[in-house]
Amino acid sequence: MFVRIRGRQMYLWRAVDAEGEILEVLVQSRRNKRAALRLMRNLLKKQGMAPGTLVTDRLGAYPAAVRELGLSSAHVRGKRKNNWPESSHVPIRRRERKMQGFRSAGSAQRFLAFHAAVADTFATCRHLVSAKTHRLLRNQAFVAWRQAAILTA
Repeated sequence: MFVRIRGRQMYLWRAVDAEGEILEVLVQSRRNKRAALRLMRNLLKKQGMAPGTLVTDRLGAYPAAVRELGLSSAHVRGKRKNNWPESSHVPIRRRERKMQGFRSAGSAQRFLAFHAAVADTFATCRHLVSAKTHRLLRNQAFVAWRQAAILTA
């Protein structure tokens, strides 16, 4: 995803799992092997295990990074294979518009990492759960939010 920061084009790298939860966010000025390696290393460190399948677009930096890391997971690349993560940019774009853009790469990184965690907490697959379960999950999310707000205050 491309993001404009002070008129300069930056790249927003995101790792999304099969359920749509954002696992890792990285703002970089380049879209190359080094940036892909940084994203994958952060992701592997945070998750503690390698994914079973890695789905990416056709950028050549991904296979180079996978080779350098020595991952044995299946790497799927192709047209429309990564539609799920690509279509999940909408909430970020909406938030970016309300904030009137980002002021720096560091502030964008901090905001987007926190936004991903909060969005994952509140996002439920509404069509898969009953109203009672949805209310229960929503209440748990608000309790977690209040606890996080108290810890940061």
